[in-house]
Amino acid sequence: MKACMNASKPESTPTSLDGRWRFSPGQLLATPGALAALMTAGTSPMSFMARHLSGDWGDVCAEDAAANERALVCGARLFSVYKLDVTAADDQATAKVWVITEADRACTTILLPSEY
Repeated sequence: MKACMNASKPESTPTSLDGRWRFSPGQLLATPGALAALMTAGTSPMSFMARHLSGDWGDVCAEDAAANERALVCGARLFSVYKLDVTAADDQATAKVWVITEADRACTTILLPSEY
């Protein structure tokens, strides 16, 4: 992960028009596997995208959540994990999705862990 050299000087972060976004997502992408798992679970990809953009990192560990908070200041990669409805998903391999925003904020991708 990119080191934060200027943590004491926060940069402004772009927000949506209604002020709920904490950063700019860039291009929004999703892998075919993630889209299939989301469809099977009956979940919209935009619900997870909205959570990610608002700073709700989902089911990441405390260390990853803290790294995300630092990344908002430093411009490093952002990582979220969201559980799908397991009863609707085909198996445990598709029971969660990852959302990753690249450090340069060029794109944000929804994918399965197996697709990383």
